[in-house]
Amino acid sequence: MDELATLKSLGLELPSPAYIVGAILFGLVGVWAWYSGRRQQRPRRKWLGVALMLYPYLVWQTGLLYVVGAALCAGLYFDRD
Repeated sequence: MDELATLKSLGLELPSPAYIVGAILFGLVGVWAWYSGRRQQRPRRKWLGVALMLYPYLVWQTGLLYVVGAALCAGLYFDRD
């Protein structure tokens, strides 16, 4: 328990379960988008997939994670034929 207090005093906290679920969900959608974009030779879908896989490493707030993820998924939706 002292380790958690020490980490918290340093400014490091564990992410919430909602953040972890969102990161996994958007990461899986990103893998699918990257794979299908590569297979169908659609660069926009491929790069949106890469963005979906990597942006959780840059966003720390749970609400912002879901807002950015929803926006990138909307980009995938409007990129369809």
